[in-house]
Amino acid sequence: MDTVLDLIAGIGRATLSLIRAAGALTLFALVGLSHIVRPPFHARVFWDSFLETGFFSLPVVALTALFSGGVIALQSYTGFAQYHAQGAIAGIVVLAVTRELGPVLAGLMVAGRVGAAMAAQIGTMRVTDQIDALSTLSTNPMKYLVAPRLLAGLIALPLLVLVADVLGVAGGFMVAVLKLDFSPTGYITATLNSLKAMDVIVGLVKASLFGFLIALMGCYQGYTSKGGAAGVGSATTAAVVAASIALLAFDYLITDLFFSH
Repeated sequence: MDTVLDLIAGIGRATLSLIRAAGALTLFALVGLSHIVRPPFHARVFWDSFLETGFFSLPVVALTALFSGGVIALQSYTGFAQYHAQGAIAGIVVLAVTRELGPVLAGLMVAGRVGAAMAAQIGTMRVTDQIDALSTLSTNPMKYLVAPRLLAGLIALPLLVLVADVLGVAGGFMVAVLKLDFSPTGYITATLNSLKAMDVIVGLVKASLFGFLIALMGCYQGYTSKGGAAGVGSATTAAVVAASIALLAFDYLITDLFFSH
């Protein structure tokens, strides 16, 4: 009987802890969003975060998208050739890239690169009391550290995804033409016929949300870190894991919302 009660108590504590963490994260996000629309706005911090999230993440996102598009074309050909449906490959590539792989792969790459960096930067400031020093100097840490990074994530990731969409389709085109002997004109025509504005728009909506989630997790884990260097390391790991899980969960929810009917 005591074992059962201990198990129930453990489940209850874990549930309450999860609810408490979700509530704290939600309040943190709301406060950060409120500071985006209220002056003053720290443009220099925003610009540095935008460059870090967008421009400096471009090489890894571009290479990931290019090779992913090629892999989709190659694997699709392997399956569709059995049913003499090779003509559908162009449509599959553009559909997969614009709806799913562009936003998701770009988001995961940025989460690993930028989310970790945000958590490390803000976490280091937290454990070295620099955030407290900002408050002492009458500078709101949420406005100075968090709000510009949230806005940078919202704006930069959709731009990255646009590039990823183009390069993903280009990767599929190169594999189809150079390796699978497709007609360049026919492949481009099939791609344009399969391309839908709604797919691109939903992909960009996902990207904007993913960018916000990545910045939110990085800022929150860094802002709430404690315990010196070990705490900063734990916050960095937690930021990447939490952002990746949240990204995939919201990807499913958005896909179900727009494409399940």
